[in-house]
Amino acid sequence: MWKKVSAVVIPTLVAVGIIAYMLYSVWDDLLLTLEHAVIPFLFAAVGICIVAWILRGFRYRFILEGLGILKSLSFATACIFISQTANLVVPARLGDFVRMLILKHEDDATYSQGFSSIVVERVFDILMIAVLGAVALPFVLAVLAVPDWFITAIVVPIAAGGLFFAVLLWSGRMKSTNRIVVAVQRMLDEVKQASLNPRALLMLSGSSLLIWLVDVLVCAAVVLMFQEPVPFAVVVLAIVIGNLVKAVPVTPGGVGTYELALALTFGLAGIPAATATLIAVIDHLIKNMVTLVGGVGSIYYFGDWSMDLLKKV
Repeated sequence: MWKKVSAVVIPTLVAVGIIAYMLYSVWDDLLLTLEHAVIPFLFAAVGICIVAWILRGFRYRFILEGLGILKSLSFATACIFISQTANLVVPARLGDFVRMLILKHEDDATYSQGFSSIVVERVFDILMIAVLGAVALPFVLAVLAVPDWFITAIVVPIAAGGLFFAVLLWSGRMKSTNRIVVAVQRMLDEVKQASLNPRALLMLSGSSLLIWLVDVLVCAAVVLMFQEPVPFAVVVLAIVIGNLVKAVPVTPGGVGTYELALALTFGLAGIPAATATLIAVIDHLIKNMVTLVGGVGSIYYFGDWSMDLLKKV
């Protein structure tokens, strides 16, 4: 029991500690910065964030279709909302596995199909956010210096993505009667079925890039809210670094680590510490609040049994 509680409490305390330290270090300037905020851009950011979720649902429906699971856009979007809501609470992105249970309950899909759908989504998310960073990086380097680990954080996912697809191409040659190897082979075959054909590669790459560009626009609206002259390429790089850092599941939902990465990037561009902190915190708060509201709505969409699933995570 203690291990289960500590697995949630300790990462949450780390997240709260990071945010508290960031706010405390610039507390004297926070209220003054907030006084000059242009609030309509806050509502614009919320609207843009909702669009991003619809796009995520559209992409996930396409992934499920590639696995032979035909569902509506509302179902696919609700699936993601619930799993991401769970990720705001539990560490190590364990909330993603809620989707496997939903697909099993609603469509009698296999757990392998559910897991494969998550793998496809995650691979294209991380790969395309890194590609977006690689495109933005030359424009950023032209105006400011960035730490070497920024470049490493972008290059490694791209290399890992290339290696993953190489493994997919090679996986059909694996022959074994071992139960674990057979299960892995089945999952790789399903991932290949859903992603490794010209139509799927084009669709998933294009939709993933669009999703992350819209995610960047949410942050850009928050930047405009504080009337900061930040180059768009810097906003792109901030979101890229923030999400690549968040992909390492140190805290639930990446809370704390995401804000720290964004504030650091904006700080490199000469943004005052108080403003950089507020941009980072508000950007993530908007995204998490939309996620939470969507998650609650999705529970009503699926019914009471979905709440029981969340309790099991």
